[in-house]
Amino acid sequence: MVGAELLAASAEVIAARTTRMALDMANPKGQDLVELSLMGTEKAEAAAASAAALAASAGAIGQRLGQAALDEGSKALDAAEAMMTAGDPAAAAEAQLRYMVGWWGRAAGQALALNAALMKAQAEAVAPIHKTATANARRLRKGP
Repeated sequence: MVGAELLAASAEVIAARTTRMALDMANPKGQDLVELSLMGTEKAEAAAASAAALAASAGAIGQRLGQAALDEGSKALDAAEAMMTAGDPAAAAEAQLRYMVGWWGRAAGQALALNAALMKAQAEAVAPIHKTATANARRLRKGP
């Protein structure tokens, strides 16, 4: 929904501003200098806000992945110790299986959490651009 709304608003804004620029070429004294200046500044502000949101998300995701790797390393060491100190081969195999089944569950959970975090990061990165484009479309519908 947000993507479709963003595309529609962007097309509407581009059409309105292109029309205004064409009219302004015919009448340079009547140029809408405010609108012309907004084209650059609004894009820069929205892009900066988008980049900041993406950077914050990337940092949080990186921190989560780093912690998961440290935690998994600790679990692997515990599993290795359990296998090395097992009383017989069957106990060692059981310790190995326990680690592997646990690892599979943790990996699946981490993949789901990462996917959710990436989707959230995407939404947060698009939000400032969407906000600017839809606000411009509403404002430009009203006319100069």
